[in-house]
Amino acid sequence: MQYVTDHNVTEYIQNIGVTLLYFSAPWCSPCRALAPLLEELEQEHSKTVTILAVNVDESPATAAAYGIMSTPTVLFLKQAEAADKLVGLRAKSAYSSLIKKHSSIA
Repeated sequence: MQYVTDHNVTEYIQNIGVTLLYFSAPWCSPCRALAPLLEELEQEHSKTVTILAVNVDESPATAAAYGIMSTPTVLFLKQAEAADKLVGLRAKSAYSSLIKKHSSIA
């Protein structure tokens, strides 16, 4: 999982395929629980997905640009455009299903 900031996030968003923007904060307990699940998913789907982590405290402009109101939030981007959003901690299967859904869409 690549950590990005307000200054470099656009450089890492993939124009092809699926990018997940994981918005979190160090003080957020559910965020700490979600991070290892996303790392597992990144390994399992390494050919189809890029996962970028955004600390909302350090990168408030990026959070505001995507309308992030709470953490954790995972925003699914398909070819750099918002495609889906999951707010709060969910089961690993919820993230995996959306990765598969958006990876299979042409």
